[in-house]
Amino acid sequence: MTNDRSTRRRFLATSTALAGTALLTPPSGLLARAQGLAPTPTMRGGANNYIPGAPIVSRIGGGGFWMNGTVRRAGDGAPLPGIRIQIWAHTTEGRESDPHSHGATLTGPDGSFRLEMPQIVPIFGQPHGHLAYEGAGFRTVFLRPVMASARDTSLSADFVLQPV
Repeated sequence: MTNDRSTRRRFLATSTALAGTALLTPPSGLLARAQGLAPTPTMRGGANNYIPGAPIVSRIGGGGFWMNGTVRRAGDGAPLPGIRIQIWAHTTEGRESDPHSHGATLTGPDGSFRLEMPQIVPIFGQPHGHLAYEGAGFRTVFLRPVMASARDTSLSADFVLQPV
């Protein structure tokens, strides 16, 4: 009888330890994804009124509003310098479909970008901007971030680009 209890206790202790290990060990794909930075998906409506090849500019229109963000590589999260980001929006100076409402900028050594433009105003009920990455080496991404308030004077959007 004593031998049966000892064997049962050993079995329960071993089973509990193995089950606990299984619960604490994620599947290998999940662990790999947690260790790497996932790519930014294209947002619905992000490509609306996109005009390929907008010029690189120091400012769009008269300015007064700042669009900024960062660009990093998926997986290791390394900053990506020299990446061309196109920006456009419906502003106090023009519609988002107007060519003069579009411009592009390049990321700096730390992968950050910043471009001044006219104040974004609501269209279809939402104040929002459009940003795009399209180029060699990474998948195309279109973003359409919405401002918390039409009174905001800046909007930030970050890209994590997937190498092709």
